[in-house]
Amino acid sequence: MKEKLIRSIFWTLVGIFIVVVAIMAGISFAPTVKGFLAGGWFLIISGILFFSLGIALLVLAIKKKERNRLRKFLILTGAAAAGIPVSAVLHNFIYGLFIYWFGADFWEKTGLGDEPFFFIMATVVCPLGFLAGAVGSVVLFFKEEKC
Repeated sequence: MKEKLIRSIFWTLVGIFIVVVAIMAGISFAPTVKGFLAGGWFLIISGILFFSLGIALLVLAIKKKERNRLRKFLILTGAAAAGIPVSAVLHNFIYGLFIYWFGADFWEKTGLGDEPFFFIMATVVCPLGFLAGAVGSVVLFFKEEKC
């Protein structure tokens, strides 16, 4: 039962990731659907759902009794899925907080123009971790089914 739940959560995460990446890349959908999907509400809802499912996958994978490679890949996938929205929120929070504390021209004075650490975590590190965990999990899922 727990294995089915883990797989369901995993495939839902993969589906959400594909849809969000497709929207960010500008892949066109039907005009009525595109208006809804490109809106901010969809990204907020998908971010909350992605975070929640990532935490659920992480908890279930940690509680999994078998200590094998699949467990490690599922932990990586869940942690990266939870890390993407958290890093995006922290990026905006830190950016705004430093402007509030040090003035509107703070980031220009530093030569950065923006808060880099959480931005790179949200846009590069966590998505790559998610992809690595997802690909590894898919390979091991299919390997398990063959055996």
